[in-house]
Amino acid sequence: MVRTGTGAPIATAALEPALRAFGRGTMLPAVAYTSEEVLGWERRHLFAGTWTCVGRDDELRQDGSGQPVTQRGTLVGDISVLLTFPPGGDVHALANTCRHRGHEILPVGDTDARRALLCPYHAWNYSLSGSLVAAPGIRELDGFEPAEFGLVSLPVSVWHGWVFVNAGGDGPSFPDHVGALGSLVTPYRPEALVRQARHDYEVAANWKVLVENYHECYHCPLIHPELCQVSPPTSGHNYDLPGAWVGGSMDLRDGAATMSLDGGSSGMPIEGVDQGVVLYLGLFPNLLMSLHPDYVMTHLLTPVGPALTRVECSWYFVDDGVDPSYAVEFWDLTNRQDWSACESVQRGLCSPHFAPGPFAPNEDAVYQWVTMVARAYQGVAPHAMA
Repeated sequence: MVRTGTGAPIATAALEPALRAFGRGTMLPAVAYTSEEVLGWERRHLFAGTWTCVGRDDELRQDGSGQPVTQRGTLVGDISVLLTFPPGGDVHALANTCRHRGHEILPVGDTDARRALLCPYHAWNYSLSGSLVAAPGIRELDGFEPAEFGLVSLPVSVWHGWVFVNAGGDGPSFPDHVGALGSLVTPYRPEALVRQARHDYEVAANWKVLVENYHECYHCPLIHPELCQVSPPTSGHNYDLPGAWVGGSMDLRDGAATMSLDGGSSGMPIEGVDQGVVLYLGLFPNLLMSLHPDYVMTHLLTPVGPALTRVECSWYFVDDGVDPSYAVEFWDLTNRQDWSACESVQRGLCSPHFAPGPFAPNEDAVYQWVTMVARAYQGVAPHAMA
């Protein structure tokens, strides 16, 4: 097995039940969902230390009013990162810390359209690729070599339109991380689709609770009656292929064209994909992709606290003139049903009476996810096969 980093602050004995074979394994211990210390470790090792999705390339290149930007401050796990977009060039990821005294070049969440990076503390100036251009008063120092003091470059990859950053700089390669997932995603050509809607949610539950809920439909008959009208909850199958991801498919009922309240679609079909299925794929740690015959929906997760997760939900379509409401209304309802269930789970996890329970036979994708996390807690890279 490939090992990376140090172990999480969870006792080995507490993780042992989650690492048993399917049919005997259980959920993670409660501390994995409730501890500030565990979340701090996850931010450094599972988010900053692997490949975290920071958004769509085309969307990151614009500010809130749709104007182009050349730089954006963001947080990847617990590491401040500066994304830069040289005009006509590929995205760069740089450590957002000046090589002089460590001041951030740009505050997290801010954007700028300047064609140079200027530290607001002592005016050290860098190019958009991170090389040092000017350091007032420093060039007079004997032996000072500007080439030695550029901003630290970080691994970045654009995959089907989404930008992924390895903020720690020493995680697995992106091809190893993504594994065989591309074989399922490529036919949908998500990089060519247009975002027509976005909803932001804050859910009072641990980020892993949301992922676990996403990867099973054992709960669907009780809390998703609308979903069950257009997709049989016991349909489809889950994949077991290389890479740091989990996922599976579900069928549409006869007569349903997509996931909507009446099963009808107002959008254009995505050519070359199976019109009778929906794929649900989760790329570790924070990108959930729901691939429909006529649109792609994503959930981008950001842990805010052990019991608080920010979710950016986006809908992408072939036609930029489509009215997305048929998909948005269905999934906003379904999302809110899920968030209510996840928040209830989180409250239950905080009870002194909680003990990890077994998996149902159709929860094999959740089992795959839980064992991936449990092995990562022990220092095994998420993409490594058990």
